[in-house]
Amino acid sequence: MLRKHVVPLAALMAVGAVALSACGTAGSAQPAPQPERQQEQADTGSGGTGGLSLLTGTARSNKADEKSGDLAPANAAQDVRSKWVQLRATTAGDLDPVVVNGAGMTLYRFDPDTANPSRATCDGDCAKTWPPVTIAKGGKVFVAGVKKSDVGVVKRDDGRLQVTVKGWPVYLFSKDTKPGDTLGQGVGGTWFGVTPDGQRAGTPQPTRPQPTRPQPTQPTAKPATSVTLFTGKNFDDTSGDNFARGLAGKGCQNTDGDFLSLTVDGSLKVWSEPDCKGTAKVVTDDVADLTALGFPTGPKSVFFG
Repeated sequence: MLRKHVVPLAALMAVGAVALSACGTAGSAQPAPQPERQQEQADTGSGGTGGLSLLTGTARSNKADEKSGDLAPANAAQDVRSKWVQLRATTAGDLDPVVVNGAGMTLYRFDPDTANPSRATCDGDCAKTWPPVTIAKGGKVFVAGVKKSDVGVVKRDDGRLQVTVKGWPVYLFSKDTKPGDTLGQGVGGTWFGVTPDGQRAGTPQPTRPQPTRPQPTQPTAKPATSVTLFTGKNFDDTSGDNFARGLAGKGCQNTDGDFLSLTVDGSLKVWSEPDCKGTAKVVTDDVADLTALGFPTGPKSVFFG
């Protein structure tokens, strides 16, 4: 008789366990997030990079395909136009600084969007007037004067990835027709050129109170192993006779030219004379104007290590 009652009791306990898990407290019965969704969230939004390749320098200095990305013809396929994007800090019109793309066109931010978390709200007809700057997953973003840590992407409602600067989605303006145009500045009181740190270009920034406590010591930048030098200020290697030159390796190397700006990923010592002689300064970030550092015609040598 005992054997006949054991099996129904075990079955009853199993059913009870299922019912209990379904009727538990809020949160305890929620399904675990799927790994695929977690990865998507980690790769997009404020601070996410969508699997992008972030490269120091310009598209030209990195030998990007000039028939694709920012330089692709307007009738090129979407996958061709979204292969790469360039973000370069420079001046345009009265905006100093402002970020432009690889074709030299001004990039804008939209006040109704949000940066934390990143959210793009310009869709439909709005996106025809203000085309979003989009990038393919795994595409390349070339940065000059913009910190890699400030570049990200956000997923738009149509599924495309839009480039962000300090969390702010960035756009072009359809009425800008040539490099240096800033016709979108101030439109509707909501559109502004975007600065390298995601702020409104051309508008006074709030004064931040100075810290009253000593700040923690910043970690020393790793030694640079390469540098890209530009004959133009603001990382210009396209207008006029301007060009870029890359140096890499160890020890002292002469620049053999007049270079007025540079991009670097690490710590580098620059010298006023060839063979690492004269006046030296250490740079740990991109420099848009080397003359402001005391090099009227640019450094004549650099030291790696």
